[in-house]
Amino acid sequence: MSFLKAEWRKLAIANYVIDKNLLTGYVPAGTELDIWEGKCFVSLVGFMFKNTRLLGIKIPFHIDFEEVNLRFYVKRLEKDEWKRGVVFIKEIVPKRALTFVANTIYNENYETMPMSHKWTENENARIVEYNWIKAGKENQFQVTASIENYKIDSGSETEFITEHYWGYAKINNEKSNEYEVTHPKWNAYIVKDYKINVDFGTVYGREFEFLNSENPNSVMLAEGSEVSVENKKTIKTAPQQHY
Repeated sequence: MSFLKAEWRKLAIANYVIDKNLLTGYVPAGTELDIWEGKCFVSLVGFMFKNTRLLGIKIPFHIDFEEVNLRFYVKRLEKDEWKRGVVFIKEIVPKRALTFVANTIYNENYETMPMSHKWTENENARIVEYNWIKAGKENQFQVTASIENYKIDSGSETEFITEHYWGYAKINNEKSNEYEVTHPKWNAYIVKDYKINVDFGTVYGREFEFLNSENPNSVMLAEGSEVSVENKKTIKTAPQQHY
């Protein structure tokens, strides 16, 4: 049985190009950074969990909720094939129980904050907005996009960002957790405008404060789909030798 099944919907994604050396301490054992056309990305991602089931059970008040995360991309070579995955610097959700389960079972870095969202549309555009409060300050990520979605092109930056089917979490310098995230290939919307009012330093740590003054390399809105999270295992690597 899958650990978690849910729908991930209306994924607003802002991608920033950063110096890969800033992520060295976050890379889980057994993985390496996944670079696209020479660019190392971190992504701010906001979306909705819908119809969530944990071990097949719907938990009251934990079925539909927001998440916003900051993530980057890694890959792992196994049996001559690359597994392409994501690592979360922090995941924000509005429910304390979610934070407890994810941090305890998956060794993730979840944090509970007050959150809200707005989805609106008119004849010309749809607006998707996610809000969260940290230290009394409201943070906002809003995307204005087309009404109709399209099939994501193979080899595109959007495909690179959305087509990672593994998750990795660092335990220590020799151990990592690995889990599989299954979903069909997503469709995306054409982004017309966006607003990002986020205090990255307060929310994600001082090492990411510089993103306050950076413009994203790209902003995307993916429709999403039903997903499942399963096959968790621990990866062990040989301890490093010190001479």
